[in-house]
Amino acid sequence: MLNNRQKRHLKTLAHASRPMVIIGANGLTEAVMQEIEHTLRHHELLKVRVNAADRAERSRIITQITIQAGAELVQQIGHVAILFRRNPEAPRTSLK
Repeated sequence: MLNNRQKRHLKTLAHASRPMVIIGANGLTEAVMQEIEHTLRHHELLKVRVNAADRAERSRIITQITIQAGAELVQQIGHVAILFRRNPEAPRTSLK
């Protein structure tokens, strides 16, 4: 579980980056979930854009991603969410 200080630090790191995964009209497919897994394993910090029409659907998709990937939601603003999952074998991101 991330504390507020760690979340602030991760938000700062993710701020300048662009979304690495974009979920479009087909929703959360198995291929998209595999890409999310791969990206979290490699980068630990991931920015996702969910192009669902309504707020409830976006929140449902983001919740589904965090549960399936075992990640933590750092921040969600509009269509964009920042996720974090520590790689225990090769940590890349320092948590202050």
